[in-house]
Amino acid sequence: MRVWPGGPHPLGATWDGEGVNFALFSEHATAVELCIFEHADDGVPMESITMPIATDRVWHCYLPDARPGCLYGYRVDGPWDPSQGHRFNRAKLLIDPYAKAVSGPIRWSAEYFTTDSAGPDSDLVLDPRDSAGGMPKSVVVDQAFTWGGDRPPLTPWNRTVIYECHVRGMTMTHPGVPEHLRGTYLGLSSNAVVDHLLSLGVTAVELMPVHQFVADQRLVDQGLTNYWGYNSMAFFAPHVGYATSGNGQQVAEFKSMVKTLHRAGLEVILDVVYNHTGEGSHLGPTLSLRGIDNSVYYRLQPDDKRFNLDFTGTGNSLNIVHPRTMALIMDSLRYWVTDMHVDGFRFDLAPVLIRGLEDGRRSAFFEVIQQDPVLSQVKLIAEPWDVGPDGYQLGRFPQGWAEWNGAFRDCVRRFWRGDPGMIPELASRLTGSSDIYSPSGRRTYASVNFVTCHDGFTLADVVGFEERHNEANGEGNQDGSRENFSRNWGVEDGTDSHRIVRRRERIKRNMLATLFFSQGVRMLLGGDEFGRSQQGNNNTYCQDNEISWMDWNHDEAARDLMAYTRELIRIFNDNPVLRRRDFFNGRPFTPGGTKDVTWIRPDGDEMTEAEWSDPELRTIGMALSGRATDEIDQRGRPTYGDTILLLLNGGNRSRSYTLPRIEWAGIWEELLNTARPPGRRRVHGSGVNLTAHSIILLRHNERPEG
Repeated sequence: MRVWPGGPHPLGATWDGEGVNFALFSEHATAVELCIFEHADDGVPMESITMPIATDRVWHCYLPDARPGCLYGYRVDGPWDPSQGHRFNRAKLLIDPYAKAVSGPIRWSAEYFTTDSAGPDSDLVLDPRDSAGGMPKSVVVDQAFTWGGDRPPLTPWNRTVIYECHVRGMTMTHPGVPEHLRGTYLGLSSNAVVDHLLSLGVTAVELMPVHQFVADQRLVDQGLTNYWGYNSMAFFAPHVGYATSGNGQQVAEFKSMVKTLHRAGLEVILDVVYNHTGEGSHLGPTLSLRGIDNSVYYRLQPDDKRFNLDFTGTGNSLNIVHPRTMALIMDSLRYWVTDMHVDGFRFDLAPVLIRGLEDGRRSAFFEVIQQDPVLSQVKLIAEPWDVGPDGYQLGRFPQGWAEWNGAFRDCVRRFWRGDPGMIPELASRLTGSSDIYSPSGRRTYASVNFVTCHDGFTLADVVGFEERHNEANGEGNQDGSRENFSRNWGVEDGTDSHRIVRRRERIKRNMLATLFFSQGVRMLLGGDEFGRSQQGNNNTYCQDNEISWMDWNHDEAARDLMAYTRELIRIFNDNPVLRRRDFFNGRPFTPGGTKDVTWIRPDGDEMTEAEWSDPELRTIGMALSGRATDEIDQRGRPTYGDTILLLLNGGNRSRSYTLPRIEWAGIWEELLNTARPPGRRRVHGSGVNLTAHSIILLRHNERPEG
């Protein structure tokens, strides 16, 4: 191939219609070799090109004879000095960190590691074995795609309902998805799946990781895999395992998925993992960043740079403080928004991205995001904890960010399983968790509320198991969370007891209703709408099988729960007071009149201070005034709604509730009662009976003036 100097920008392999520019940053490299391959499984390149020039430590060249589909990798020369963090080894073929596509999965062998020795000092030996044969190759991609006027849905935060799902698990058994599309991006955007999402009323899909990721050798050796995908290796490349074919096709198929979902009005949010990579600890494989410039891209122990700092539990943490690592992450984020048209991100273990160094320097991650004209405009969601010191950062993220609210999940589960003393916290969670988010000046939609997520029990398992059952993971049932705040209601797993089954079904409905009738952003775990179970496994990260896949063969109970979930979302959409942007202030609209939120006791009067402190209190009513909406119509006038009364009984006995007095005329209508068959009913008389372990939602049908 002809070799021209090319340029240092942009990084990666860029097809310009006539040839391909290759550019790779390495601060400490002494030479870089670009290897061109004919086939993805080749161990010997058909061309090896020593990149002729480096500009500002970016090695670059231009190949006028290269074309899209070209397979390539890098070998990087430099010092081998583990004590200083340098692990250059030209025997190891490396994935381009800016690759837009990767040819396939890694075929594990000893050549990826340092030596055959498994001893504690094996990483100190420079290993001469060539790893190219089993290493997937980076792929040159033609980015041309007909978007055809694609537009982001731009759903407001306060109207957003997120559906968390897995590209593969969502579609593997769906009878409406053609077999050759199951488990793929195109399967996720098939008519059958889109129709299901629209029938529910969700507004966004949050996809578990789709960056090209690594299946750990330990799991592969056990016949398992990295199903969840939290082991990224190429931050620009859609995972090839979710495409119908490789060689760059995954890029076009991902774009097609986004375009289809946008046309249906659904936003696409990506769960992204920028806190670590799949290269593991200092004993791990050399796949990309370790061989390109280990000391630049990874956090290392300050007193011995041989070892990684690990705030993630995976063996390494990215060195976000270094400007080139920061640029890698920001370039990736912008690429997924501008080129791939995604609408937002959920950041796995987000505190890792803001951790500073021992010399006092801190990551400017927040500031860089905030000033970016592209990234500051999309949805940003943090998982606000990691495994490092002071790793639980719930409520500490800045304005413009939302957070997974783990406090909401734990409180709701504990209340409905019958824990004492939960009412005061529950009141805060129902109204948007102002105790957590108001101090930083944020609004209700800073709280992403959820009862379940991919990590932990499904909703069905929260009411069916009190212990984790992770034996299939091969870790002696020691993995996964020990504390799930779950209750099996009498027996572990399945039962023939109609009483237990009825109780479980009611508690599931109670939890879903609490989720959708609380202020904040609602997030539903895919499959909870029809009661998907993982057989008590609360850590299915390695289970690419029926344990994790969604079962679309629904029985009557599953269909009923799905209809119930649709009704909850419809009620949420119909009642603007359920989707406030500002926190309630607890003040009346007129002297002595109705407050925006009032906490009701069974006799219909407002709760007293002493009653709040009663640890045995198991029931509460929350009245939201129809005048408390903070939406306006097209003319800028307030949009009033109906007063909503939510009654919750987490106790073991029924309670009679007197309905509160309302300033204006109207009638009470029961919208939902988890102790009765579905259906709306006009309330006759001045009160209702709130059955044990149930929820009633009532609406005061009114249209006040002024």
